[in-house]
Amino acid sequence: MGYFITGGTGFLGRNFIEKLSQREGTIFVLTRAGSEEKFAALQTRFGDNSERLVPVLGDLRQPNLGLDAETIAEISGQVQHFCHFAAIYDIAASAEQQSATNIDGTRHAIGLAQALKASCFQHVSSIAAGGLYNGTFREDMFEEAENYEHPYFATKHESERIVREECQVPWRIYRPAMVVGDSQTGEIDKIDGAYYFFKSLQKMRKVLPPWFPLIGIEGGKFNVVPVDYVVAAMDHIAHLPGHDGDCFHLSDPEHYSMGRLINIFAEAGHAPRLSMRLDMRMFGFIPSFVRDTIAGLPPIKRVVSTVLADMGLPDSVTMFLNYPTRYDNRDTERALKGSGISCPSLPDYAPVIWDYWERKLDPDLFIDHSLEGNIKDKVVLITGASSGIGKASAIRLAEAGAHVLLVARSADKLAETAAEIAEVGGLSTSYTADVSDMEDCDRLVAEVLAAHGFVDILLNNAGRSIRRSIELSFDRFHDFERTMQINYFGAVRLICGFAPSMLARESGHVINMSSISALTPSPRFSAYVASKSALDAWTRAAAVEFSDRNVRFTTINMPLVRTPMIAATTVYDSMPVLTPDEAVDMVVEAVIKKPKRIATPMGVGLQVMTALAPRFSEVVMNVVFRMFNDSAAAKGDATPEKIEVSNEQVALASLMKGVHF
Repeated sequence: MGYFITGGTGFLGRNFIEKLSQREGTIFVLTRAGSEEKFAALQTRFGDNSERLVPVLGDLRQPNLGLDAETIAEISGQVQHFCHFAAIYDIAASAEQQSATNIDGTRHAIGLAQALKASCFQHVSSIAAGGLYNGTFREDMFEEAENYEHPYFATKHESERIVREECQVPWRIYRPAMVVGDSQTGEIDKIDGAYYFFKSLQKMRKVLPPWFPLIGIEGGKFNVVPVDYVVAAMDHIAHLPGHDGDCFHLSDPEHYSMGRLINIFAEAGHAPRLSMRLDMRMFGFIPSFVRDTIAGLPPIKRVVSTVLADMGLPDSVTMFLNYPTRYDNRDTERALKGSGISCPSLPDYAPVIWDYWERKLDPDLFIDHSLEGNIKDKVVLITGASSGIGKASAIRLAEAGAHVLLVARSADKLAETAAEIAEVGGLSTSYTADVSDMEDCDRLVAEVLAAHGFVDILLNNAGRSIRRSIELSFDRFHDFERTMQINYFGAVRLICGFAPSMLARESGHVINMSSISALTPSPRFSAYVASKSALDAWTRAAAVEFSDRNVRFTTINMPLVRTPMIAATTVYDSMPVLTPDEAVDMVVEAVIKKPKRIATPMGVGLQVMTALAPRFSEVVMNVVFRMFNDSAAAKGDATPEKIEVSNEQVALASLMKGVHF
């Protein structure tokens, strides 16, 4: 008994070869030049009988798979089963790739099977060969396939037609359904099919409790099978006599709607489930030409593509929203009768599939989450870099390999920051500038661009905070003007200065230091909150306009941090607030992940409370306002004061750590 396997180092082929370890015979494995390492790995998996595996150098794109006459003559007569696994099973692959591999590759494989005088051509097709057939597609059906215009369906159908019409060797065809990992181990080597939904489920699990009810789509029916069932069934049927010319659906007797499929894996991953599922057929009253016209509009296509990309789904997934086909597999069940081989129930092995994906294939596992990997050799400009958050951020980023441009008014203090950066082996350049002066902002931009050409990251950290109730500010309008000047106008001026070079390079990241106070009513900080809220609103508008230009914006709603900015308010001396290092952790997160916003759970909670119960939020913050007093300085008294903080005040500050009082 001898075998010739194409696609032997691929997922299905590799598992089938391992199954053949229980049988006798030499196994010739088509191996591309440069893929010797994959073959070596296959030998290792095969175990003690690895000498049975014989590599045959070839190329699927060449006639006779690239084998010369001498090699063909040497192997001829030794192959009983020519098993053709090599194919592209990815619906997102280009039409050219799929045609070259699935169609031309099948024709070349048939030619070699005939040249080798193989006894049987075992062709691994796919249920996609039936296209989007409306109804039940039986194993004896082929010409009845319909709606297979998509390259994935078309090439699967055409390659199967070639086997049926051109293959002079007795043949058998196998149509696996949507293949997932091993039902016992979960092992798989790529992400497609049902796995596309996993990342979205994982994201929902991180922000919502498992019991949280969701609304989703019911969609069409899907058929999912584990790889161990597919190879076991194929191995058994391939060696049964009397089935030449037959086709077998290696599918699950049970079909699952999209909503049910998502819920099965949501339960496996402890994520929220779809409590209400909308059947897409309810939109059937809309004429198809209207739906197609709307879906084809460029703005609609871009929005849909963006949403799908954020969910980790390919654009082609939309064709499955109303998947219309069910697959009858009675011939397969009849052939497997008495063998003990049957398709396990998806809910039973879904936890194993999820667990393997999360431990081995989660895309986040392959993203460089280190600060060094995301910041090394980048040019980062930080305003307010002479103290507090700005200084701590500059040191951390420079230590990780960034070239940090330090900006502040005091040359002496900048020199201190630069010296500390040098001590940790970092690189920095200092620029003195007053960000509240628009002309100085323009000068700074010109000098930086002349020296460096661009900045990769702009961190607008410089700012001013004023703690004074509105009643004490009636005659101090300049409080509002000076906070707006530096916190809003200065930051916007710098962004406008550096944005043109970012847009030209289609690369850039702006990080704006905002405040937790911008998320909720904040008494005594009206001037400060107004300036930060203005910057937040401007940033949201800019992010929309530059969304397709790869210039990203991140707003950090920073809680209260123990820096020189709050030193004048002695009541904070006894309050639990963040340290500069804790604040820098938020800056690091912004650099690495580039989210739209970073806020503490307290900040998000206050924002939600304000949105859902604005009057309640107002009353709560009014109680907080009355519990604390304005400082002597806010009242115009320059005499140093000693503040006695009550237990109630400390308890409240501990409960609402980081909130401005």
